[in-house]
Parts: sequence; C-alpha cells; structure tokens
Amino acid sequence: MEQFGEYSKSLITDVPADLNAPAAQHLKKTIPCFPDEAVYIYSFKENRMIYAYNWEKILGYRDDEINMLTIVSCTAPEYAPFSYELNDKALMFIQGKTERLEEYSFTIELKKIHKNGSQVPLIMKVGIFSSENGKMTAIIGRAQISYSITLGKVMRYAAYGPDKGEFEEELNKQLFRYYAISAKEKEALALIASGYSFKEVANHFKVSQSAIEKRILPLYKRFDVKSLTHLISFAYNNHILP
Repeated sequence: MEQFGEYSKSLITDVPADLNAPAAQHLKKTIPCFPDEAVYIYSFKENRMIYAYNWEKILGYRDDEINMLTIVSCTAPEYAPFSYELNDKALMFIQGKTERLEEYSFTIELKKIHKNGSQVPLIMKVGIFSSENGKMTAIIGRAQISYSITLGKVMRYAAYGPDKGEFEEELNKQLFRYYAISAKEKEALALIASGYSFKEVANHFKVSQSAIEKRILPLYKRFDVKSLTHLISFAYNNHILP
C-alpha cells in the first residue's frame, strides 16, 4: 500500500546546514526573513540543508540542528496525511515541468509540533529556489506563525506558477478524498457567500460560468452537503470563510 510522503521523503535527508560555509553566509546576507517566520533552503544536488534561519524561535530547533526530514515529519498528526500527500503530488507535478521552474510554489495552512511538544499554527510556503537544465536543484521554504488563522478540519492550500490553473487542478484531482479547499475555490465561494451569482463571479474572474461551476459544484460531494446554502454554512462553521 502506498505510504503518502514516502516520495518526497525519498528526496531529502536529515543533514543540517553548515552555517559557516560560504554559501550559507552569502544566503544569510541575501535572503530576507520576517521576525515571525523561519526560512530554509534545501539542495537536491548536495542532499542536505544549505541554509536555515530563525527556526529556534518558530519550532525550537537551532538553525544548525534543524534538517529537512525534521521539518517534514514534525507535522501535527491530524494534518500529516494531507500535508505528506500534498508534498508528494506538488513535487511530482513540478518535476514534470522544465521551464520557469523558479515561479512555482505552493502554500498550506497547518500545525507543526514544536520541539517542546506544543502545536504551532503555521502558513508554510515551498517554492523552487534554483534549477539547472530544466530540473529543480533546490527548494526554499518559509514557515510563518499565524495565530490569527483558525484551523478546522478542512485543509487550505494554494498553488502558484506559470501553469497555476493546471497545477491546482492536478492537486484538486489527487487530493479530492480529503477535506481540503484550494485558494481558487475559496475565492469563488467567498463571492457566492456574499450574494453574487455564478455568472457575476465568472465575470469577476473573467472566466466562463461553467468554469466557476467546476470550482463550486465538486465541493458538494467533497464536503457531503446537499445545497449551496448548506455549503456556505459548512464553510463558515469550519472556518473556511471568516
């Protein structure tokens, strides 16, 4: 039986960054980082973390201690299956691309386990940091603490890149069995909850009405609701909509 997360875990190691290395010193000077976030860069060429900053403040691990396997594996149990599969499917999708790779990224809202055992609500963003000859060579990840978000049982994620629509559609198809909603679906649902018709929402996004229907109608089955009113109520009850 397929173990989700095994694909992405097979690409990473538990080797931390050498923060005294010239590359790490250069990245420290050039990679911006906000006070309430941590950043890492993982090299697939070197099979190790090559940069880490501010992780002790975010998850309790020193920057010379944190490694890629720890970051992936310390996901809170209720978010782990979805997070692992999202990592797998996103990396598989990006590996199928050969152009403008540095423009691809994805985000997910979830909780990670702090070194002290507490749970920390984070917005995680992973993107392609570098590529060579149409293949990604390093990824950059940012973890930002967000106590303002209310995390329910519905996973929230977003995909970005030159083929954003295809990227998000592929993730939607692969992750359908989970209680999950993409940023694109959430945007459309928020307008409908505000009283806009499908046609008006379509005009707002400059797409066809059928395109909006394809974003909204599958949510009925995914969340086991019977009507649009029920769907909107479900969205508010599960903190999908503010």
